[in-house]
Amino acid sequence: MENKNQNSKPIEDKFFTLSEFRHEVGIPLVLAKKLVIWGVVEAEKAVDGTLRIAGSEVAVAMDLFEKPWIKAYYFIRALGPGLITGASDDDPSGIGTYSSVGAKFGLAILWMAAWLLPMMMAIQEVCARIGIVTNRGLAGVLQKHYKKKIVGVAVVLLIVANIANIGADLGAMAASLQMLMPINFYVAAIFFAALTIVLEIFVGYHLYVKVLKWLTVSVLAYVITGFIIQPEWKEIFGSVFVPQISFSKEYLFAMIAVFGTSITPYLFFWQTSEEVEENKLHKKLHKLLGKKEDNLKVRIGRMRTDVGTGMILANIVFFFIILTTAQVLFKNGITDIGSAEQAALALRPLAGDYAFLLFAFGIIGTGLLAVPVLAGSGAYALSEIMNWREGLEEKFSRAKGFYLVITVSILVGLALNFFHINPITALYYSAFLNGIIALPLLIIIMIVGDDKKIMGRETNPMWVRIFGWLSILFMVGAVIATGILYL
Repeated sequence: MENKNQNSKPIEDKFFTLSEFRHEVGIPLVLAKKLVIWGVVEAEKAVDGTLRIAGSEVAVAMDLFEKPWIKAYYFIRALGPGLITGASDDDPSGIGTYSSVGAKFGLAILWMAAWLLPMMMAIQEVCARIGIVTNRGLAGVLQKHYKKKIVGVAVVLLIVANIANIGADLGAMAASLQMLMPINFYVAAIFFAALTIVLEIFVGYHLYVKVLKWLTVSVLAYVITGFIIQPEWKEIFGSVFVPQISFSKEYLFAMIAVFGTSITPYLFFWQTSEEVEENKLHKKLHKLLGKKEDNLKVRIGRMRTDVGTGMILANIVFFFIILTTAQVLFKNGITDIGSAEQAALALRPLAGDYAFLLFAFGIIGTGLLAVPVLAGSGAYALSEIMNWREGLEEKFSRAKGFYLVITVSILVGLALNFFHINPITALYYSAFLNGIIALPLLIIIMIVGDDKKIMGRETNPMWVRIFGWLSILFMVGAVIATGILYL
């Protein structure tokens, strides 16, 4: 007698929903969806409109993902703006800030890597939600509901801070390349600036986002470096979960600088705008494949995986940079580090050539990732205020203002290196200022994310509200304490 129990059938004779498929193969839903869109896995539309995947296709996917590195490759390929946002948070200027506090305070600020993570995830989710629900960038949403002058001031401050960061990043990349090969510093800086401008203007978003996505791998250099130096793990994990707060001017200043580097305004604008770009890209893909567009719930679920991965990656790198500089530099009495490349040079005699090379290569890779994000975030924001056509998928002839802001931002940043204005030294202070500037923006973003008139049913979930407002309280407390000590 034939057994009619579905569970007793061989896998090839079964049909699976998308959710069942992803559980069977052991992959996130975002990747399962992308496999169907890419045509790696064939799916049929059932009478009720849901997708059904044959067991033979499940077997093919299981064979494909037998090797972990292949699964990792497809997972990274499936991610988008959140991963890029997280990785670009660890740009050369950020690396310089983390290296500086690691060398100066040892493991005393390491706790921030763990404690800031849920706050970072909450803030970036709010920004991403705003982009998905409104299909507008952050500046466009803010000026629709708040005074244009206030939003304009915030955008100008954003662009000024971004230009300082771009200058520092280009200088750090050039100095790092100089450490690896005989090349003139200015030639190297011009090369990196020109390369970024050409890529942003002449490569469409659907291709450029792939370049940026794979550049995120460069941040793993700092994780590998952390293992190469063979740190004292017991001491380190004790420092992660138990805050060692010192109420001194220098320590509180460093806390705000780290906060301003980790939860930085340009990421708010970039994340929101790139979700809009992703919406456009997915609409084109679904139209091309003749598939129905994803609803808000599906898109937000996909975004959460993306943002969570990006923020976890950012904080792992933050953790390992402080770990490395604290264990190698601080313990050897080297407490004055002014830049990322200086940290790389200081590591060489103490931790060996491999640590030095990885640190140096990481600076170049993260710079190539971060400079376009910095320039792009300011361009998106200003374009929305000025009602210019904007987007990395647009041709230069159709979005001249948008691309001119990108070009001018990069060129002015580059010029800082020629006029002997040391943006690296100023970055520690700009990170502090970013922390101050972030405060009013964070408050407005949290209010917008909870406004039913703007967000409809997709207002902030409870955990986002808790950690979003907690980040604001944390910054207010640190700023007040610093103000009291300096007065």
